[in-house]
Amino acid sequence: MAKSDLPFGSEFSPSQIDLAKVLELSKAHGGDWKKFEADVLKHYFSKHKTSDYNRGKLANNTKLGMIAYGIIDRDANLTEFGELLYSLRTNEKELYKALGRHILKNLHGMNLVQCIQDMMIAGESVNLTSLRDALAARGIHYPSGGKHPSIMRLWLEKAGVFSSQWQVNDVKLKEVLGADPEDFEVLASFTAEQRAFVKALANTGKKNPQPSNEIAKLAAATYGIKFPEKSLPKLVLDDLVKAGYIKVQKTTSGRGAKPFLVSPTSKLEKDIVEPLLDQLANQTDSKLRTLLKKPFEEILKELKSTNRHIAGLALEALGFKLMRLIDMDYLATRLRGSATGGAEVDIIFQSTRLVYSRWQVQCKNTGRVSLDDVAKEVGLTHFLKSNVIVMVSTGEIGSEARKYANKIMSESNLAIVMINGADLRTITATPTRIVDIFEREARQAMTLKTLVLDK
Repeated sequence: MAKSDLPFGSEFSPSQIDLAKVLELSKAHGGDWKKFEADVLKHYFSKHKTSDYNRGKLANNTKLGMIAYGIIDRDANLTEFGELLYSLRTNEKELYKALGRHILKNLHGMNLVQCIQDMMIAGESVNLTSLRDALAARGIHYPSGGKHPSIMRLWLEKAGVFSSQWQVNDVKLKEVLGADPEDFEVLASFTAEQRAFVKALANTGKKNPQPSNEIAKLAAATYGIKFPEKSLPKLVLDDLVKAGYIKVQKTTSGRGAKPFLVSPTSKLEKDIVEPLLDQLANQTDSKLRTLLKKPFEEILKELKSTNRHIAGLALEALGFKLMRLIDMDYLATRLRGSATGGAEVDIIFQSTRLVYSRWQVQCKNTGRVSLDDVAKEVGLTHFLKSNVIVMVSTGEIGSEARKYANKIMSESNLAIVMINGADLRTITATPTRIVDIFEREARQAMTLKTLVLDK
């Protein structure tokens, strides 16, 4: 099934369940999802005129909806966000406000609101069919026949954002959002080059000034956007400065034209980085959120911890940081570092830019990557349906491992990227250098896969 940009919400709707009550059920049965589902069925679906199996499916859908909204995990335990909602369960206004803010910031809620506002201004009729097309035009997709936007609208109505079926209450929107909605309009009004540039800058995680041409290079490699060589300040940087997302300073030392130095503002952190980290915290161990806010230098230090759990989380964070640099979407963690003494972790990422690809990232906190390490990952590609293997080592890539990877690449459609400790130190010092490292590996793969056509 294609990934949905809007959260699944079937049977997780204010017209079917009481939010405060299901939070209490999760608190009571967290860790035992079967008991949780049974209690949900008892309270909300026991009188439905259908089979026991279908009533069970309805209760299961409620659980899946709460997972999709980041409220509980697979075992029905409350997430960090779920715990926040639970603490507000007796204050209905604040409860719905907190959920509404989460939807707006982290679940494409602002995209939904802005899309509806644009349609209303244009005099278009807003219904599920027209809304699907309008959202798709903005790059927001969800399964055919899905009730995803309807259920999001119902929860936002509970928060006061919608005053009638599709009518937005601008005053309430600003209150619930906790920021000026015009800021989001500014982001939407940016050109493709400006959006790519500001996202690439955010992805580096660096707060100190960096050369603008290096950020443009990272953005071009990540998003496939071509940047103007001589008019970058005028066509890209100036509007980002005016919007308050970046700071720019000229370099005056040396001879010849020097690139501007750019650094992120606190506004960029708040509008772009924080929502991203919130989403990852809901998908993974919440402790990762703290680590992901740290620079590479600190994560590498955590890898040397004698505490296996800390070292394992740091290794997972390293994988996340590397793949976030090139804006890959997290899919799953196959093996946590804490299960292997902090020595290794596998993370699966994916991307739908231009074509779909799945990336299998193996991070090892050991001295050397062996042939067997690579062979194990190659063996998993059939099961995981991966196109790319990324081997990351804090130490070295063994010569036999490299030879084996080269053989696999020459005989299959797999790409295998090798990143060693020296590469990590380079990326730590200058995050944008990840482009050079991936280009190095791409050239290696291209050489091995040279196509000979019969004349």
